[in-house]
Amino acid sequence: MDFSSPLCRSPLSISRARRWRQSRTGTAVVVVAALMICTTAWLSLVFSGTTARCWHRFKNWEGSPHTVQWKPQSQKPNRNGKDDGIASLSTAPSLQMGRNRSLSEAERWKVAAGLTLDHIVFGIAGSSQLWKTRREFIRLWWRRNSMTGHVWLEEKLDDKEWDESLPVIMISEDTSRFRYTNPTGHPSGLRIARILLETFRLRLSDVKWFVLGDDDTIFNVDNLVHVLSKYDYNEMVYVGGSSESHSANTYFSHNMAYGGGGIAISYPLAESLFSILDDCLERYHKFYGSDDRLHACISELGVPLSRELGFHQWDIRGSAHGLLSSHPVAPFVSIHHVEAVDPFYPGLSSLDNLKLFTKAMNVDPMSFLQRSICYDHAGSLSFSVSLGYTIQVFPGIVPPWMLERSEMTYSAWNKIHNRNEFDLDTRDPFKSVCKRPVLFFLEDVERQGNTTLGTYVRARVKGDLKRKFFCFTHSPPLPYVESIQVLGYPLKKNWHLSPRRLCCKLNQTSDELLTISVRQCEKGSCGSFAYSM
Repeated sequence: MDFSSPLCRSPLSISRARRWRQSRTGTAVVVVAALMICTTAWLSLVFSGTTARCWHRFKNWEGSPHTVQWKPQSQKPNRNGKDDGIASLSTAPSLQMGRNRSLSEAERWKVAAGLTLDHIVFGIAGSSQLWKTRREFIRLWWRRNSMTGHVWLEEKLDDKEWDESLPVIMISEDTSRFRYTNPTGHPSGLRIARILLETFRLRLSDVKWFVLGDDDTIFNVDNLVHVLSKYDYNEMVYVGGSSESHSANTYFSHNMAYGGGGIAISYPLAESLFSILDDCLERYHKFYGSDDRLHACISELGVPLSRELGFHQWDIRGSAHGLLSSHPVAPFVSIHHVEAVDPFYPGLSSLDNLKLFTKAMNVDPMSFLQRSICYDHAGSLSFSVSLGYTIQVFPGIVPPWMLERSEMTYSAWNKIHNRNEFDLDTRDPFKSVCKRPVLFFLEDVERQGNTTLGTYVRARVKGDLKRKFFCFTHSPPLPYVESIQVLGYPLKKNWHLSPRRLCCKLNQTSDELLTISVRQCEKGSCGSFAYSM
């Protein structure tokens, strides 16, 4: 018998079951009504005008590279370049990293149009002991009327050792309170690392970039402005270049900006470093120099290196010919250690050599040291032109991929002369004297209207007599040509944003004179075998 049947239930059980069903139905009705009310309220909120405006503002903020707007604090310094009171060491506000440190095309042009040398302050690390020599290097590129910066020395100089054509001299603070425990370095690394902090403390107005360098660094300041215009100075940006030496990069870091080649730091990054630098330097007391300490502190902030190929640490010795004649397809910004290498141009003293070098750099900054490759099929010759420096004429047709490699004419700073020592695309010099190029070096350059005209003269080298003796069956390239004139045409303003090797064309004007035209390549081949005489 089924005792669960309604026929077997008592009246009391039936009454209880009826009340339970009524209670469950009521609960369901209440839940459904609550859901309908919530849904109606949510839909009215979503489709309201206020919510739509907030949503669009959020989407615009999310896609904007200017998530944080930074403005330098305007505090007028006194005549000595220092603020009258003690600089505040209060902690800087927390910084939010933007999504993109480089700009879009439209934004880049807007920033480039506004960025000038007036927005850059230079901090140059100097030595009182070397000032008499090094000041002449600074004089070659410094523009007193259009640049702001200081040379930071460890002690005072005689007033006669400075003139108004040079940056203002500042004396660094005493750093003896900091620990320095590196057994092979020098404590001056601490002083130099704090140049950024001491420069920031001056609170100069309208500063967007801080550029650090050494007193034996040569800057191409026009190209520096072009390169920095690629980046958003409202964000934390760290710009520079690595060393040429693989050993140096392995010991320090492949992601560190080397100080001799120049380090560019945006204002927001400098402001953040200002509040932590002294404590950070104390943590890295075992480090060697200044740039590795700065790199360590910047790494703590999570900012990577924005590597630019035009910043050159030049950790080399001997002849720099192989590097100068194969400059990367990028704007030349700086070189370093100019006293440690041979003169660039034959027959000139070290200082006169640098004067000619910077003269060519200033005549046409953007195309300076840019290469062009062209060929003379009839004479079976290959031409490699490095504007402002040299022309190499190779016997035979040498493909561009080989000419683009840096010839090993130099040794590393550690005196190692081996291709594996360099983080570069290198090649060994031709062993056969018959395959070596004839060299023409810059003698003078001038601007003619919208173009530049450079004169390159034939160099006499030790192998000339040996070439005549061993290569008698093949006369040297261009045996009667004593000089070559190069006519350079201006590059487009945005060439540095998508650089490409330049093109050249040969014109034989006489047996003794050859003219080469160099210009920015149009669409199509460049440096191919298409250009012939």
